[in-house]
Amino acid sequence: MSDLDLSPPEVPEPTFLESVLKYGLFLGAIFQLICILAIIIPSSKGHEQEETEATDNKTAAEQMKKSKGAAPQIRQKPKKESKKKR
Repeated sequence: MSDLDLSPPEVPEPTFLESVLKYGLFLGAIFQLICILAIIIPSSKGHEQEETEATDNKTAAEQMKKSKGAAPQIRQKPKKESKKKR
């Protein structure tokens, strides 16, 4: 019978550059998750502000139209298209 070597293999200590790379990748992954969650779960406060601003703009535009009255419409004759010679 041969002797089986059951001792753990020797793993070299990680260098400083490998450690920086490892933690940098973790930070990048966390940042990406935060960005994805920000898209999936929009903040309700910002969404409500956009809706109120849109309705305020519509009502303000309607009030301006009503106060000015009916503006005379300028009618223009449609331009005649000339036939192209081939």
